[in-house]
Amino acid sequence: MDIDAELVLRLVAAQFPAWAGLDVRPVDNGGWDNRTFHLGESMSVRLPSAERYVAQVDKEQTWLPKLAPLLPLPIPVPLARGRPDQGYPWPWSICRWLPGDTATRERVADLDRFAQDLATFLVALQRIDADAGPPAGIHSFFRGGDLATYDTQTRESVAALAGTVNETEVLDVWERALESRWTLPPVWVHGDVAPGNLLVRDGHLSAVIDFGCCAVGDPACDLSIAWTFLSESARRIFRETLAVDEATWARGRGWTLWKSLLEIRRLSQSDAEAAGRWRQVLTAVLADTRAAGLRARLGS
Repeated sequence: MDIDAELVLRLVAAQFPAWAGLDVRPVDNGGWDNRTFHLGESMSVRLPSAERYVAQVDKEQTWLPKLAPLLPLPIPVPLARGRPDQGYPWPWSICRWLPGDTATRERVADLDRFAQDLATFLVALQRIDADAGPPAGIHSFFRGGDLATYDTQTRESVAALAGTVNETEVLDVWERALESRWTLPPVWVHGDVAPGNLLVRDGHLSAVIDFGCCAVGDPACDLSIAWTFLSESARRIFRETLAVDEATWARGRGWTLWKSLLEIRRLSQSDAEAAGRWRQVLTAVLADTRAAGLRARLGS
């Protein structure tokens, strides 16, 4: 939808008149699943951009207030729930604003510490009682679910990229990832641990945002940041802090492989630079897999 500040002003004025006089302005990098706007200095407005994201509103309204007190870093906490109005057809949220900049390598003072802080956050998230949480499904785009959901899509991407990726090696990594399943009780997963959803202040991780894909299930989907953002040493610290077993780490590589192939395929004809960055991610996944195989052969 065409969601702009004028629409947000009308929605707020109609439903929350106490906040009607506050300034509304778009957030830089405001997201894809949702459009996000500043509301004054201490709040944000978050609106689903398409019908397939609407289920995330109920989920965030229900669960984020319960998760927030149990986590070591701030997360968005809904302050109010909006209803369809002013030509906008879906529910929406007003949340507490979390200051900070989206994570980039340049903004992070110490990548090893960043990795440890992020892993510590995920450990705390996974330890929260998940018995009543939402099982992975369409609402989470199957994050936390079975990686095999994306088997056909991954193989189609490999075929489409034939001659530009090592098909044999890529499929070997993918098939290794499919060999295991999460057999422990389901745990909470964020579902989209990406630099754009990690905030930094004074060089350090300060908040984790955008829980639209959160669910309970297999935490392997939350490992992709290890290859998309972290250095080799930071990746090792991240894994050690999480205490991830080899099978779960392999599924994490699988999630990253699926995403990188998808993005290389999507961007190759329109944004060569961005496609190149995803090729670097794919290279890191393949290198990590080779190193794991060498360690296994050496018995270490």
